[in-house]
Amino acid sequence: MVLNQWRQPQTLRRLVWVLVSLPLAWLMAKALAIELGANPVETLEHETGSWALILLLASLAVTPLRQWTGWGFVAPLRRTLGLFGFAYAALHVLIYAVLDRSLLWSELLADLVKRPYVMLGMAAFTLLLVLACTSPRRVVKRLGAARWKVLHRAVYLAVPLAVLHFTWLKMDKNLLARPLSYAAVLGVLLGLRLWWLKRPARGAAGLQSSPAGE
Repeated sequence: MVLNQWRQPQTLRRLVWVLVSLPLAWLMAKALAIELGANPVETLEHETGSWALILLLASLAVTPLRQWTGWGFVAPLRRTLGLFGFAYAALHVLIYAVLDRSLLWSELLADLVKRPYVMLGMAAFTLLLVLACTSPRRVVKRLGAARWKVLHRAVYLAVPLAVLHFTWLKMDKNLLARPLSYAAVLGVLLGLRLWWLKRPARGAAGLQSSPAGE
């Protein structure tokens, strides 16, 4: 009875909302307590960016989890986790643009030219923005399911760009443990997708995502 209740889409979504809000609540508490370290803006940038990646990778893991376990009830979580990943990415960009660069467009443009990892990050964010804007069901209906599915395959470009952005950033500081772990998880998830797609009949059908992650 309890297990069946947790399998309800609304119950699962509420649980995810609570869990993915905890990192932001923790960062806000640390900021209010002035415990973000010597460079609080950098800490906020890195933590929001890291959580964006974690949630985006989690969203990509939903389909393999559903395929291997048969848990069809987890399918809606792909959309939920993806949107929360975008929300953390948006916070990451806002912190960079407003707190780090004070909305000085000259500095922002200079960063795009001088720092390739910034350009990679902005490219990833632009793709995520398009995906987030086209995720509401009314937009799916206007686009049509087939075109929506083609468009949302851009997530398989956006997430690798985001991982490359993070890896390049940390490369200068020789802090590659975390970005390489993200890259490894991404490699496994993309490898699983390719493996399923190559399986006759079951592969192509099994990994088809319905509109809005349902």
